[in-house]
Amino acid sequence: MGRNMHLWRFGHFGMPVIVFPTAAGFAHEWKSQGMIDALADLIGAGKIKLYCPESNVSEAWTRKESDPAWRIGRHKLYEQWVMEVLVPYIRKDCNSPNIPIGVTGSSLGGMYAANFALKFPETFQWSLAMSGRYEVRNFTNGYDSPDVYYNNPLAFVPNLAGEDLLRLRNTHITLVCGQGKWEEGCIEETRALAHVFRKKGIPHTEDIWGTDVRHDWEWWRRQARFHFLRSFR
Repeated sequence: MGRNMHLWRFGHFGMPVIVFPTAAGFAHEWKSQGMIDALADLIGAGKIKLYCPESNVSEAWTRKESDPAWRIGRHKLYEQWVMEVLVPYIRKDCNSPNIPIGVTGSSLGGMYAANFALKFPETFQWSLAMSGRYEVRNFTNGYDSPDVYYNNPLAFVPNLAGEDLLRLRNTHITLVCGQGKWEEGCIEETRALAHVFRKKGIPHTEDIWGTDVRHDWEWWRRQARFHFLRSFR
């Protein structure tokens, strides 16, 4: 990535889960927003072990004044860093060369969580995507290319077939979204991606919360705790 990358780790045992941050991109985000406290009993009991890296979301997606071709190139470098640096580090840290890894995140972190599971289902066998965006051309000013296509779930997933589709039997993706304030775009794209999953037979859970449920940390703490407890109690 051309710089040191920050990583916060929480826990001593359990399934490793990579936590992708929101548009802020900070490695300490889940700690500062109370998400670690919300899952403290599971972490303390050795059910889960969280790895919270920083991301380059501003370079890749939110700094729209930059050239979109350059921006998707920065996303590809981050993907390469996750797969070639972070995943091997996690497996060494867990003393298990093939341990399955989970992924999670909220908002743009939710897009990362779904996208990594869709592209690398043998590695990421559990995904919790909260309030994600899944039509990434909204962030490229409409620019498209093969690199954008293969990082755009609502573009490439409808066309999956054969072995590429069968690989997704290795993972399970939970799509969560509220219907309240600031969820515009997220709720529509969550429902659209869940519809594609149903048509394709992709293992998933669609969990739509109420009209009082906003796009903010209060609700992501509740959603994360609910779904982590369902999977790791």
